[in-house]
Amino acid sequence: MDQRTPPTISFDAPAAARRIAAQAAARAAALDCDGSFPLEDVRALAGSGLLAALVPSSAGGAGLGEEPRFRKLADVLRRVGYGNLALGRLYEGHVNALQIIARYGTPDQQRSLFGDATDGHLFGVWNTEPKPDGLTFSQSGEGLSLTGRKAFASGAGFVTRALVTARPSAGGAPMMLVVPLDAGTRADLSSWRALGMRASATGTVDFTGLEVEAGAVIGGPDDYHCQPFFSGGAWRFAAVQLGGIEAVFDVWRRHIRIGGRGGDPHQLARLGEGAIAIESGRHWVERAAGIVADDSLPPDRIVAFVNLARVAVERAGLDVLQLSQRSVGLEGFLAGHPLERLSRDLAVYLRQPAPDRALHLAAAEILDGPEEAGELWRP
Repeated sequence: MDQRTPPTISFDAPAAARRIAAQAAARAAALDCDGSFPLEDVRALAGSGLLAALVPSSAGGAGLGEEPRFRKLADVLRRVGYGNLALGRLYEGHVNALQIIARYGTPDQQRSLFGDATDGHLFGVWNTEPKPDGLTFSQSGEGLSLTGRKAFASGAGFVTRALVTARPSAGGAPMMLVVPLDAGTRADLSSWRALGMRASATGTVDFTGLEVEAGAVIGGPDDYHCQPFFSGGAWRFAAVQLGGIEAVFDVWRRHIRIGGRGGDPHQLARLGEGAIAIESGRHWVERAAGIVADDSLPPDRIVAFVNLARVAVERAGLDVLQLSQRSVGLEGFLAGHPLERLSRDLAVYLRQPAPDRALHLAAAEILDGPEEAGELWRP
């Protein structure tokens, strides 16, 4: 693929994701250590065209995620998550950043940043801040000077185009900026000692003293939190989670088959319950992706459905974890068994912000809806 030439609409993104997922799964065990990062897998994403696949069709790209290709994006995210949840988390952040740029960027910004994606730059979206050291910016000559840090930044030290939220030092609503970063700089991974997702290179990034051009600002004040796009985008991480759930399910299924335990009715019953959970999660992810892409429901109704979807996928993941661990038994908790690592990664990645609030808000929207139950999600 020529440099700065994005893949075209005919690009088979799911097939590319399947190949990369297989490679990532083979490498995942070796990456299960603090401070690691799936560098070869990210390079494979770039080489396959998947980092550039989000370039809109209007800009000559594959337009992955656009209507009617949103199902392909859901499939790609699921497949990448199946191969390695840490890689899936990084890719989902890259997708999020490029979709924000496509929505809010100026033509010049889009031309430059989509070119960066085509050249293999990894994007990320970082909004969490350690208190009181949140990120701010101030005018400095013709550019902007940054002060402060971001926390829980996945891909820290490896993301070279960071879309961050920052407040003007003089006060006001947060803005979005795309900040170019050099690999291996400004990142501190020492605080990420998590049970799972150890290869996600999650850490703190210090932007203090960094200066960027005024054109780094994307969109207007508080556009980042604009609904339904802010909460509606949660279907993407749910798609990655679904891939991780399927990976756990397949390891569990293989364990039963190899161990000759398929004749046990209790094992089969648990496996059947797991299959129901997965298919339920798949329905929610695909329907949520479609509702967001269609954008014909009121914003609060779109957000409500996606909130239900993320809770349903979390529940499916917790069910499959419990069922698989009960079926496999103690062996599945021993280092070296594939279920042990996959379970840790999934348990950590299922922990997304404010699930109770998401369910509460969705239920409140449903309660106030005048429609019959079967019409709640129809335009």
